[in-house]
Amino acid sequence: MQVGNARYLTAEDLPETVPVFPISGALLLPGGQLPLNIFEPRYLAMLDAAMAGNRLIGMIQPALTEVQADILPERPALAPVGCIGRVTSFTETGDGRYIVSLAGVCRFRLLDEVSSSKPYRSFHIAPFVADLTSSEDETQVDRSGLLSAFRAYLEANKLEADWESVERASNITLVNSLSMMSPFGPAEKQALLEAPDLKTRAETLIAITEIVLARNFGEGDTMLQ
Repeated sequence: MQVGNARYLTAEDLPETVPVFPISGALLLPGGQLPLNIFEPRYLAMLDAAMAGNRLIGMIQPALTEVQADILPERPALAPVGCIGRVTSFTETGDGRYIVSLAGVCRFRLLDEVSSSKPYRSFHIAPFVADLTSSEDETQVDRSGLLSAFRAYLEANKLEADWESVERASNITLVNSLSMMSPFGPAEKQALLEAPDLKTRAETLIAITEIVLARNFGEGDTMLQ
């Protein structure tokens, strides 16, 4: 996996611990790009440390029970799986914020928390090393089904898309980009993140889209041709 100026090929290329940035509803996938507007002092400190070190942070959601209860304490329980991101773009705004872009490296499973006096949290992690290789079988993706679901969603919401760019995109780019951009909730985003392979992620995205269309617009409007 080439990310910015760095290459990550094996577990040895990754740190044993990462600082984590918990955001409900945010999804970063390997190879994806996630823009962030950072303003909380503890996360400004986290970015300062990352920029002075390996530029890696862990994007993760609060545990779904915390989100559903709308309880976000200072140290909430976290989802079991997140994604390591490398800072590939960094801008200071002049008003105390950082605008950064994270490039997805690989997913990780959360292990134990690191005891620290720092204002942000860090955890030992178990990386999904398979994410570092380009071994996904893109031919297994139901591309026509995915595009049908995407088209139906756009039509139902009266939205437009750059179809030339969509048609040119590879299956892995299409699946992961649509997953990250999708306006679904935390549970759905976590399901997309934890999908074991590209084919399953595409099937999950199609299923979620069909459920949302059926719920919001009625089954009569959600027949995917």
